[in-house]
Amino acid sequence: MAQRTVRTRRLGTVRALLARHSGPDAAFGRRLVLAVTATAAVAVPFALALVLVESRWPPLYRLDRTTAERLHRTALEHPAWVGVLDFFTGVVWDPVTMRLLVAALVVWLLTRRAWRLATWAGVTAVSGALIGFLVKNAVERARPHLPEPVAHAPGFSFPSGHAMTAMTSSAVLLLVLLPLVPRAWRPLPWGLAATAVLGVGYTRVALGVHWVSDVVGGWLLGIAVVTATTLAFEAWRADTGRPRTAVSEGLEPEISCATDPEAPPAATPPSAGRGS
Repeated sequence: MAQRTVRTRRLGTVRALLARHSGPDAAFGRRLVLAVTATAAVAVPFALALVLVESRWPPLYRLDRTTAERLHRTALEHPAWVGVLDFFTGVVWDPVTMRLLVAALVVWLLTRRAWRLATWAGVTAVSGALIGFLVKNAVERARPHLPEPVAHAPGFSFPSGHAMTAMTSSAVLLLVLLPLVPRAWRPLPWGLAATAVLGVGYTRVALGVHWVSDVVGGWLLGIAVVTATTLAFEAWRADTGRPRTAVSEGLEPEISCATDPEAPPAATPPSAGRGS
């Protein structure tokens, strides 16, 4: 009888431990660890780039100088091309233009009553701009000094604000709007986003206002910001019982069909044959 009592107690202890490790607190802990790990993983490349820039790593320094001088010679030989680059970097892909697109998206989401998705988009854009500004002023890297410059830009160089804004804004627009695009047409927005991100990087280096490493640093920091905010949004979806989504499906697929995209998911009806 005593042995049976001891076994019962042990079994109860094991069940209590299993319940504790499979309850909401454990789920939150697992999501928290996953979020921290993923954010750290995408932040490591930016941290490495920052270390290499600050230490003036010779291979990176040579790459920056060689690329800047080669593109500068091309710009001097083709003044009309400089005008095209200046138009795209100063109008089409300017940070103000990209942020206005995100602002318009936020307003549209608010009209759709997608409060959390609108908050995510706004927070991602604002935090990206703020973090980029703080890092730029902490590093204080000088911009390229080239003979006969074809363009000028104020402030410090690393990371490129244009590159970072293009990355964060394109990611926000993609992750929100992809569910509204038919599957057959989805390569088009991906192509537009890639063109904007890569195009901004090229124009900034070709105009002689940024080093290659500035642009890469802006891209990496933008990816880190988007990853962190996206993981937070995914945690909210998990807490409300919504399924995980793939990047190719957008951040909230329900935006394409629901009148209230943040309404709680409908309960699964019992099977028709149960109880018959």
